[in-house]
Amino acid sequence: MQTLEQIASCVAGYDPNALPVAQAQDFIARLVPRVQAVESLALRSALGRVLARDIVSAIDVPAHDNSAMDGFALRAADLATTGDTLIGVAGTAYAGAQFSGAVAPGQAVRIMTGAVMPEGLDTVVPQEFTTRLDDGRIRIPAGIVRPGDNRRLRGEDLARGEPALKAGRILTPADLGLMASLGQAELPVFRRLRVAFFSTGDELRSIGQPLDAGCVYDSNRYTIWGMLSRLGVELIDLGVVPDQPEALKAAFSQAAASADAVITSGGVSVGEADYTKQIMRELGEVLFWTIAMRPGRPMAIGRIGGQFGRDGRIGDPGKEAILFGLPGNPVAVMVTFYAFVRDALLAMSGATPQPLPLLRALSEAPLRKKPGRTEYQRGIVRQTDDGRWSVRITGAQGSGILRSMSEANGMVVLHHGQGNVAAGDLVDVIPFQGLV
Repeated sequence: MQTLEQIASCVAGYDPNALPVAQAQDFIARLVPRVQAVESLALRSALGRVLARDIVSAIDVPAHDNSAMDGFALRAADLATTGDTLIGVAGTAYAGAQFSGAVAPGQAVRIMTGAVMPEGLDTVVPQEFTTRLDDGRIRIPAGIVRPGDNRRLRGEDLARGEPALKAGRILTPADLGLMASLGQAELPVFRRLRVAFFSTGDELRSIGQPLDAGCVYDSNRYTIWGMLSRLGVELIDLGVVPDQPEALKAAFSQAAASADAVITSGGVSVGEADYTKQIMRELGEVLFWTIAMRPGRPMAIGRIGGQFGRDGRIGDPGKEAILFGLPGNPVAVMVTFYAFVRDALLAMSGATPQPLPLLRALSEAPLRKKPGRTEYQRGIVRQTDDGRWSVRITGAQGSGILRSMSEANGMVVLHHGQGNVAAGDLVDVIPFQGLV
């Protein structure tokens, strides 16, 4: 297993005192291990879990050529090349039963949606395009269908031996339906990642406690709880920990013993009264970064607790945990979580992280920005009358103004090398829908 210094040597442009966001993300991606324990879950219990192995289809789906709609199955060769087609009906094919009658050339079969296509027939004419004649035949207007229309082919959805789902996928409702179509009753999934979190600071009070002078209610644990809940991890809330060495040491030790990852808020910036950084150093291998971003400059990253296995993968709980020490300001907590922690936890869970989607929107006002850092500004995105997207900033962007996050429906990302933005310029926006 590599030390933090060895990992840092592999990251281009590494400077802990002025670390670009991209380099910090690269470092974390190299650092985090993957959970290995696998369990088998019933299909209905697997939603949101991470698939541990590829699933290969053991059958053809559908198992037979079948009709995509109610209508009349026929041979395309029997359609008249000019004018309407008049054709007799040999019987009816129902879903769930094989048509057993004989279909002579120049005949059609009344067929229901999902019914197996009778032997030799290759095209379905929707019933609404046909007219039943008094002699029992049907009239089909010229040019209404082409050969092969409205027929679903055997194995069209999945063919036998074809990969259906890849390992690392976070299972969706559609995935459960797909697995049910294969007759798959259970799925192999990675065990849930265990994440412990707590807030530090003598000024913090939990909800229900009186506020003394200079104190504030702890909001960070609730936003962290919400963000973690979206990831489907197992949560361990250790509450508010006072800035006292013994209390901090006990909290970090308990977190490392019970979880795969530990998230703290507060205590990672420069301050004489904070013991958090000191305890982190005592209990593990930790780096303290100043990241070239706004908000969220200070951050701690590393390992605390016992020892990892020789392969650097997560083994039994109670050995060592990955530490994410986030800043104390509420907005900075959320921004750093989405910039660094979210993808790291997904990777640790065995998932294949996907980049957060970026929406291109017109800035409704000028935005001041110096090159050399990444800025995340809270914005409200709307669609203009001409169908384009535009975004305006929510107002004051201080890292302690949590209301700016609550009012926003996205974050404007002003990239590292980007400068000032003029009104009407296009900017990147991370939409909150589906994220927060």
